[in-house]
Amino acid sequence: MADEADPAPHKDGFLEVGDTNYRNQPHYSGHRDRLRAKFRENGAKALADYELLELVLFRSIPRRDVKPLAKALIAEFGSFSEVVTAPAAHLSRVKGLGESAITELKIVHAAAMAIVAVKVGDKTVLGSWTQVLDYCRAAMAYEEREQFRILFLDKKNRLIRDEVQQVGTVDHAPVYPREVVKRALELSATAVILVHNHPSGDPYPSRRYRDDENNHGYLRPARDCRARPHHHCS
Repeated sequence: MADEADPAPHKDGFLEVGDTNYRNQPHYSGHRDRLRAKFRENGAKALADYELLELVLFRSIPRRDVKPLAKALIAEFGSFSEVVTAPAAHLSRVKGLGESAITELKIVHAAAMAIVAVKVGDKTVLGSWTQVLDYCRAAMAYEEREQFRILFLDKKNRLIRDEVQQVGTVDHAPVYPREVVKRALELSATAVILVHNHPSGDPYPSRRYRDDENNHGYLRPARDCRARPHHHCS
C-alpha cells in the first residue's frame, strides 16, 4: 500500500485552536499532539511500545490514524525493538505499511546502531563486554536464522571489520576455522570475537561447539597467530 503524501505545511506543523479548519480535523489530530506532549514531558519510559511506534509512523503517514497499525505491528513482531529490527521484506507484509513507513523504521534501527557504537575517529571501539553485547544485540538480536559473525579488532579494541561469515538454519551455522584465521591475518587483527545468535530460543551452546576438539580447531591457530580468542558468552 502506498504511503500518503505529506500535508501542506501549516505554521510550525500543528493546528491551533483558533484555526478555521480546526473543527474539520479528524479525531486523531489532537491525539498526535497529546502523544508528542507526553513524550516531551515524560520521556519514552512513559509510553507503551505501540505509542513509540505511532510517533515514528506520524511522519510517513500524516493523514491516517496509525494506532491500529502500530498495535498490529506489535502483535505481529512482539515489541518496538523487534519491529524496527525486522527485515524490510517482513514488514512489507503488514497491511497498511508502505515503503516510506518502512524506511522510517529502518532509520530508527540505523540510529540505534550508531548510538551503541562508541567511535574514536572513524572506528567503533568495543572496549568492554557490555559494549560488545549492546552492539551485537542491535545488529542481530532478531535475526530469524542463525548467523556466524566475526568482529575483527585491533590492539586498541577498535573494530576493523564486522562480517557475517555464514548464515545457517534456525539452530545451526557452520564454522570454518581456516577461513576465520585467514581473514584475521588479512585484516591484521589482534583480537577476534566470534558471535552467533540463537533464533531457536535456546541460549546454550550446542554439543558440537562445546566439544573440546572442535574448539581447539580454531583456538590453536588463532593463538599461533598471536590473536586473542574471546570465549563463548550466552
